[in-house]
Amino acid sequence: MLVYIIRRVLMLIPILIVMSMVAFFLIQLPPGDYVTTRINQMRMSGVTVTDDMAEQLKIEFGLDQPAIVRYWRWVSGIITRGYWGRSLQWNKPVHEILAERVPMTLVISVSALLFSWGIAIPIGIYSATHQYSWADYLFTFLGFIGVATPGFLLALIIAWVVFSQFGFSVLGLNSPEYLDAPWSTAKFLDLLKHLWVPMILIGLTNTGATIRTVRANLLDEIHKQYVITARAKGMDEWKLLWKYPVRMAVNPLLSSLSWVLPGLFSGAVLIDIVLSLQTVGPILLRATLAQDMYLAGSIVLVLSSLTVIGALLGDITLVLVDPRIRFGRLAK
Repeated sequence: MLVYIIRRVLMLIPILIVMSMVAFFLIQLPPGDYVTTRINQMRMSGVTVTDDMAEQLKIEFGLDQPAIVRYWRWVSGIITRGYWGRSLQWNKPVHEILAERVPMTLVISVSALLFSWGIAIPIGIYSATHQYSWADYLFTFLGFIGVATPGFLLALIIAWVVFSQFGFSVLGLNSPEYLDAPWSTAKFLDLLKHLWVPMILIGLTNTGATIRTVRANLLDEIHKQYVITARAKGMDEWKLLWKYPVRMAVNPLLSSLSWVLPGLFSGAVLIDIVLSLQTVGPILLRATLAQDMYLAGSIVLVLSSLTVIGALLGDITLVLVDPRIRFGRLAK
């Protein structure tokens, strides 16, 4: 196992190098750059910008250097000093922006993931063990609705219903009076009042698909020979279900770590924008539109790295949890 992990980690190095190049240069593929976008905004607001001023802005933001030089400075800063560059749009170091947004993004995403799995796994198990019952049809119907309904549409509906019926705005993570206030018990309680809405909405976006996945995999497992043999030997049905088929049925959830981890970091962008949440997703969208290469490139690099790391963790977890994979690998 140790050799397997070391080999997989060493394989990550060239992948991350390629990802860093793609993340940095991809942001700069559209015509123009950050200075061009800023100058256009200034001119639209009535400010006169001369060619000399435009050139000075390029020098100020380091855009007068070739792209390969800017890339090398960015990567060398990350490797040697942990410095991810300075956001052109926010005029502050990238790591400070991420430090402000990442913790709350993780709180929302992790709570939403636990909420989704806490609902989807039991429902999927019940639907599989009570196939074609009225409850199975009901959960299947609700699951299809969950898969087909966009998360941002649910966000708009819930925000409108809560405000119209209770006079409470669910937008943002804090009420206006607590936005710039230091952390206190009152601010924490106010956060909890707002947190349940994005947690449920983001969780529901994956719940329908997870129910269908668990149900389909468990239906496939409970009809296999090893389950029939264990049942014939008199093994308790409840113990049999949880010890063998359920463990196999949740394998897709473990293998999905490659996209779960980036999702935990970035959140649900459209839902975050609709609910005005202070998370990573909206600033990634703003940085991409403004061609803020250091901020957008850093976020894309982190997301890409988490995808690769998630795939590695998923593979290791599957080897540990699923005896078929473990023994099959050892047989080779």
